[in-house]
Amino acid sequence: MKLLRINHLGIASNTLDDAAGRMLKLFGMEVEHIEEVASQKVKTGFYPVGPSTLEYLEPTDPASAVGKFLEKKGPGIHHVAFEVDDVDAAVKELLGKGVRMIDQTPRDGAHGARIAFIHPAETGGVLMELCQSAH
Repeated sequence: MKLLRINHLGIASNTLDDAAGRMLKLFGMEVEHIEEVASQKVKTGFYPVGPSTLEYLEPTDPASAVGKFLEKKGPGIHHVAFEVDDVDAAVKELLGKGVRMIDQTPRDGAHGARIAFIHPAETGGVLMELCQSAH
């Protein structure tokens, strides 16, 4: 498996409006794209930064993973996403090494990407996502 780049940083936020206000005030940036990912029970707002993106996450259900994260830790960095060329092969490779995965099979993410999360117990406490771009 080869990590191609940091695709995005996922940042948990109580609302996308809060995130939009912060990004505009701090950097003069406006959201490029908003999308709801029903399977993950979140709305996402994307702010491109060079070849990477800041992805703000607003839970649409307090019982979602992001909702639980906010309840436990408050707003802040939720995950780091690495782009790979073949997420299925990457998951298979990691499982073969005995790595604990949240997703044993990749699932659909925002922008039509296919994603899989590595359990934070394997990464020193950081939730890491592998993503394969739809492009």
